[in-house]
Amino acid sequence: MPFAVGVTHASHVDLAPYRALTLELARESGALITRLYGQPGLAVETKADASPVTAADRGAEELMRARIAKAFPGHGIIGEEFGEERPDAEFTWVLDPIDGTKSFITGVPLWTTLIALLHRGQPVLGCIHQPVLGQLLVGDGAQTMLNGRPVRCRPRKALAEATLLTSDPLNPARHQDGAAFDRLQRAARLCRTWGDGYGYLLVATGQADVMLDPIMNPWDIAALVPVIRGAGGVITDWNGGAAWPARSTIASATPELHAAVLSTLKN
Repeated sequence: MPFAVGVTHASHVDLAPYRALTLELARESGALITRLYGQPGLAVETKADASPVTAADRGAEELMRARIAKAFPGHGIIGEEFGEERPDAEFTWVLDPIDGTKSFITGVPLWTTLIALLHRGQPVLGCIHQPVLGQLLVGDGAQTMLNGRPVRCRPRKALAEATLLTSDPLNPARHQDGAAFDRLQRAARLCRTWGDGYGYLLVATGQADVMLDPIMNPWDIAALVPVIRGAGGVITDWNGGAAWPARSTIASATPELHAAVLSTLKN
C-alpha cells in the first residue's frame, strides 16, 4: 500500500452524548460568529505567527470551552486561541473556532468551525460547520452526515478528471516542493483555492476530489480525519503517512486518486 490509509477506531465508544454536545457547540458558536461576520467595525489583530484573530475567534472558543467544562469536566481541551487543558485525558476536544479567519475578515463565507473529539489520542468524531451557508457536517470515521443526511465522496479515480483544492497556492513552495505542486495542478482538471476546512467539506460531500494543505496545526487536522474517512475518502499527510498526528494533509475521494496525487508529488 503506497500510503497509510488508517482506521478511525470508535466502535467501542458510545459517541451519542458527545455527538449531541458537538451539535450544540456548533450551533451556539455559529450563532456567535455569524453575528460578527461582515461587521465593518470588527477589530483584527495579528498573532505571533502572523495569522489574524478577532473577537469572533476568541468568543467562540471561550463559549465552547465553557460548554465542554460544564458537560464533561474531566475532558481535555486543545484550542487554537487558548491552548491546552488536560491534553492527555482519555477524551480531549480539539477546537478551531474559525478555520479560515482570512476569509472571515474579508467577507468570504468559506470559513468553518472545526470541532473534534479524541479518544485516547485518536480522532473519533469530527465536525465542519459553515453557519452562513447552513452546512453542518459531522463524521465518526464510519459515516459522515450533512445536516443529518449521509454523504459520500464521489468515485473519482483519474487525476485528469479531478477538481483539486488548496488553501494558499504559495504555501507548497514555502513548506513542501513547489515544483511538484505545480506539476500536480497541471495534471488536474480544475484547481481552485476553496480552502481551509471548507475544502474538506467539499471533498466529503462529493463536490470536489482532492484537498491538500502543505502545513497544518493539530486543530486544523483533527476534525477532518473522521469526516473524510466517514465519507469514504482517504486522508494522509503530504507524504502518504499517518493523517494524525501530522503537520500536513491530503484528502482524496478514492484510494486510486490519492495514489495518483502522491505519485505526482513524488515524481
